[in-house]
Amino acid sequence: MPPHNVTQDTIVCYAPLMITSHGIWQGDNPLDYSLPLFVLQLSLVVVTTRILVFLLKPFRQPRVISEILGGVILGPSVLGRFSIFANAIFPLRSVMILETMANIGLLYFLFLVGVEMDIAVIRRTGRKAILIAVAGMILPFLIGISFSFLLHRGTQFVKQGTFILFLGVALSVTAFPVLARILAELKLINTELGRIAMSSALINDMCAWILLAVAIALAENERVNLTTVWVILSSAGFILVCIFVVRPLIFWVIQKTPEGESVSEFYICLILTGVMISGFITDAIGTHSVFGAFIFGLVIPNGPLGVTLIERLEDFVSGLLLPLFFALSGLKTSVGAINGADTWGILALVIILACAGKVAGTLLVALLYQMPFYDGVTLGLLMNTKGLVEMIVLNVGKDQKVLDDKSFAIMVVVALVMTAVITPMVTIIYKPTRRFAPYKRRTILKTKPDSDFRTLVCIHTPRNVPSIINLLDASNPNQKSPLSVHVLHLVELTGRASAMLIVHNSRKSGRPAANRTQAQSDHIINAFENFEQHAGFVSVQPLTAISPYSTMHEDICSVAEDKHVAFIILPFHKQQTVDGGMEVTNPAYRIINQNVLANSPCSVGILVDRGFGGATRIAGNQISHSLAAVFIGGPDDREALAFAWRMSSHPGSTLTVMRFVAGTDIEQPSTSGRVENDPRILTVVTDSDREKQEDDEFIHQFRTLIENEESIVYTETVANNGEETVGAIRSVGDVHDLFIVGRGQGTFSPLTAGLTDWSECPELGAIGDLLASSDFAATASVLVIQQYVSTGLEDFNLSPDSPGHHHEAFMNHTPNTNQRPSPSPRAATYMQNSQ
Repeated sequence: MPPHNVTQDTIVCYAPLMITSHGIWQGDNPLDYSLPLFVLQLSLVVVTTRILVFLLKPFRQPRVISEILGGVILGPSVLGRFSIFANAIFPLRSVMILETMANIGLLYFLFLVGVEMDIAVIRRTGRKAILIAVAGMILPFLIGISFSFLLHRGTQFVKQGTFILFLGVALSVTAFPVLARILAELKLINTELGRIAMSSALINDMCAWILLAVAIALAENERVNLTTVWVILSSAGFILVCIFVVRPLIFWVIQKTPEGESVSEFYICLILTGVMISGFITDAIGTHSVFGAFIFGLVIPNGPLGVTLIERLEDFVSGLLLPLFFALSGLKTSVGAINGADTWGILALVIILACAGKVAGTLLVALLYQMPFYDGVTLGLLMNTKGLVEMIVLNVGKDQKVLDDKSFAIMVVVALVMTAVITPMVTIIYKPTRRFAPYKRRTILKTKPDSDFRTLVCIHTPRNVPSIINLLDASNPNQKSPLSVHVLHLVELTGRASAMLIVHNSRKSGRPAANRTQAQSDHIINAFENFEQHAGFVSVQPLTAISPYSTMHEDICSVAEDKHVAFIILPFHKQQTVDGGMEVTNPAYRIINQNVLANSPCSVGILVDRGFGGATRIAGNQISHSLAAVFIGGPDDREALAFAWRMSSHPGSTLTVMRFVAGTDIEQPSTSGRVENDPRILTVVTDSDREKQEDDEFIHQFRTLIENEESIVYTETVANNGEETVGAIRSVGDVHDLFIVGRGQGTFSPLTAGLTDWSECPELGAIGDLLASSDFAATASVLVIQQYVSTGLEDFNLSPDSPGHHHEAFMNHTPNTNQRPSPSPRAATYMQNSQ
């Protein structure tokens, strides 16, 4: 679109019947016809946007930046400067169709935002968030007023008050969905700062909608008179009709739908038509059509109906039609209109002062509530996020001739710059003030027998829940050593779909979900809450991690560090099929597991689930487990045996400990020919001897303590190679429900020699990989445990040289079944109750 196309007085003549062409073989140019031209324009916009999303991904920029930049590149600022491109691809006659389609996309997108938004969150928001939202709006609004006098000189045909209102609203709004994405990228979702920012942005968004409605009412009338009053009163009447007429009708539709069934196509079509009718009504009464769609979305209650609507519309609207609206904003932006040093100076001043105003307003309230200084600055920067609402304000302003080309271009650039600098600036400025307190109990062995056993369980889907609950229940929580469980639901960050899930952290449990992911999250949490109620001495704290799979391990490790966890339980990336084989559920899960194993601040267990606890029951509703622990040697095996021993204390559970001892045929390490002064060889031998000494002492103490335990069987098997070890394990494969094995990382044993040569999953270790493979014909689940290896910093006051030191605390433990209440029902019951 060349620069002269933006003038308002151009007369365009075109044939209204030229919709589809007859084809190039009949001499027609498809670009002369509206449908092929629109399809090409839409494709160009989507492709350009996606390329920019990919290019800006390393800089952690929100998608809205790419969408506006795509429009700027296709518009008069870059490619539109070439008249051939502008006249062929974006001729003036095509703008009407583009604008219409973009506004239809906007209409349905705002309807979806209304459906997903939970107004109850605003009612529960604290005074701090409300004050931050208000303070963050007032100062930028005042700055907007002052700059309106500088920018208003060229637009004398518009009333000064209206111009002030548009500029003030544009500078003071905070984009809620864009902020949610930025917080997720910066790993601030689960922090206090993130929660305050989200609550404040939600309030800010609602205020912006009210101001926008008033601004449009004033813009369409040159002065405040009876007409403006009628517009505002009509809008209020429309809201009341939606609340007291439309909402009860939708509740009636929900009640007519049988439980468990989806809402009929007839009602879905009626609701989607209602969106357009709402848009028509609000446009007719004098406010923007998107206002009606947004209010219509707000009155639809959360639940299955909302989930269905979002699933039907989300991808098409936000992936295809919404970029068209942002791109149109870019197409209307002519950076060339910002000419002269004085205009660029005004632009820089607007950016700096508007940003500083919001930071200052937010910082004042933050300091009033005794928040740290840098936290207040960070919060102010986050509240500068711009996005959809500001673009709507600016587009309406331009359409109503409130903003000229120069003012519009300046404000679009302001929005782009202010949003683009947030992520890098927050990364530089914000350093969490609350450092993680060092803690020593990072392993199962170091956990005191009379203290709570802190675990972090990670859940991808509800399918992971039953076996993990069964595993936790079987770990014998009791009065002396209760179980403290932190449940982390892992959600991939994918555009807007998961942004609203953050609200879940402040929602009351049991409220209907706004989307499928949120429904899954609620289902998982309900299952664990049922477990907490039915099992004794168990406390559950649910959390949600929303991030890209590539950085999800950072969330897991930081939560574990923050909660002083001793043991992380991760689900395996494969699940059992009907025929007993193992199939990959999601390759990304494996990468998460590998990253956690490499970076974990405590011990880690990977659960290979083959229906653990699903069918092993004794009298009544009680569960029995037949456990097997494989002990070859090393810190991981000692950790695995410690957990197995804890589980064996559960009433009705039996434990078989299989220790493998190297046979006489295995050649012992020889020291002949060694250079005596070579410190490297000496160190290796010493470490190996120390590990063997610790293994022997650990087993000796273990055997002494279990002498009178009938439920624990200890066996020693002599093996000369890996093949003999495999044969011995295979011989008992079908007897047990769960194998507990150490990963064996960093330790070499001739008993597993050759097993790693054809390993499918090296992260499970030699024995774990064997037990988890489809070739191993067994129905037993497998728990592979890796012990946390101390860096020495957190344990500087402990003597690492004393053998047996690492398991001293755990060895004071004596199995106690008297303090345990009657075993709880199996996990399937919890899942059923939670539905």
